[in-house]
Amino acid sequence: MSQEASSPIRILLVDDHAIVREGYRALLQKQARLTVVAEAADGAEAYQLYRQHHPDIVVMDISLPGQSGLKALDRIRQLDADARIVVFSMHQNLVFVAQARRAGAMAYITKSSDPHMLIRAIFDAFEGKHSLSPDIAMALAVEQPGEQQALLEQLTVREFEVLRLLLETKTAQQISEILNISPKTVANAHYIIKRKLGVSSDIELTRLGIRLQLVNLTDLTEEAD
Repeated sequence: MSQEASSPIRILLVDDHAIVREGYRALLQKQARLTVVAEAADGAEAYQLYRQHHPDIVVMDISLPGQSGLKALDRIRQLDADARIVVFSMHQNLVFVAQARRAGAMAYITKSSDPHMLIRAIFDAFEGKHSLSPDIAMALAVEQPGEQQALLEQLTVREFEVLRLLLETKTAQQISEILNISPKTVANAHYIIKRKLGVSSDIELTRLGIRLQLVNLTDLTEEAD
């Protein structure tokens, strides 16, 4: 048996719910080779902990407060092009799958999958293999994206993040602070998004977001009391 085949696999676990992370940690650490070395509750913390621990695998939800998991995934991959990231999400919308894969995720596993699918995806990612949960693989095989959904998949990760926050009715200033970019960059992205999606107003943009289920599926539309 090679050293790689028996070496421990160090995992950074990223989810904004502590009780959920506790459940994942218990599941993963039942496997002899898997050990959770750090946990993060948001994207910014995930990025910092990745820099600190350099884990073998990141298991990351993409619905996180502030900077989403997609943004964190993109930042981690810019820091380390060899980072191996497994997205573990409730979202079955293929637009999210496409964005995660474009940002560099090696696996996309839905939370409705058998728990052992997550374990298998971690081992596959450690060995440099890509994987999808069966429900996502089947959806990709049979679903023919509509014209507007196909256009949506052309957005860069940054543009998709700006769109997500616009659909939450965030202001340009708020978006710039969340994504650590200038308000001018936000405004430019806003213009490009509308041009790419073929809409002329924010009302049309919102209607498109609702029609493509972006507003509901981000789980980030709850307003603060």
